[in-house]
Amino acid sequence: MSKTIIEVKNLFKKYGDFEAVKGISFDVKEGEIFGLLGPNGAGKSTTLEIIETLRTKTSGEIIVDGMDLDKLPNDIKKIIGVQLQTSGYYPGLNLVELLNLFAGLYNESIDPFALLDKVNLRDKAKSKFKEMSGGQKQRFSIATTLINKPKIIFLDEPTTGLDPQARRNLWELIKEIRSSGTTVIITTHYMDEAEVLCDRVAIIDSGKIIAIESPDQLIDDLVATGFERPKEVKKASLEDVFIKLTGHELRAD
Repeated sequence: MSKTIIEVKNLFKKYGDFEAVKGISFDVKEGEIFGLLGPNGAGKSTTLEIIETLRTKTSGEIIVDGMDLDKLPNDIKKIIGVQLQTSGYYPGLNLVELLNLFAGLYNESIDPFALLDKVNLRDKAKSKFKEMSGGQKQRFSIATTLINKPKIIFLDEPTTGLDPQARRNLWELIKEIRSSGTTVIITTHYMDEAEVLCDRVAIIDSGKIIAIESPDQLIDDLVATGFERPKEVKKASLEDVFIKLTGHELRAD
């Protein structure tokens, strides 16, 4: 059985009288892809930002790789990677320069081309971030999370706005990162994405966890209640058709 790498116990976050997170508890196993699912405003991003040390909690306990968030936040920062948003990149620098810049902030020595190879962007090494497509930007953003060789990476809706090919390419990248031993925490609004990627998911609504289990088990539990889709489920989806017709190979996404 894999060891627990993140423990969240009775976590609360309040903004005045508003409770964004209402006493949630869960754990994440080392080496798994763990998903936080829920509608906008459910508390997913707030929970992630607290674990990432980017936002303070109101109460509760968080342990990351055996370290108490209240006592050792700087040590926790050293073992995690957090996906940056577009605003986090200097527009005048190319990808190699950006990676070297962030490596300096981490006080890490890196081979930027090796990192770009991991995300299939070596051919864009001299390109500026703003010159790339949405899928390429997301892959580069994930590359920056790997600079400090983290034990855990956090990805907040990494495929939002991408076309089907770009999404599936990013799925493969996330699987490869997990296969290297890194634990992945992901939020997404795409249920097919969570079903493909996640070993377990926690479904959050109105600041509370209402279910936590593997996607397969949650689906089996629903079917056991007698639930049936109103439309017959086909063996393929329209997205599968799109991928088949336009090609499986990696495009300039």
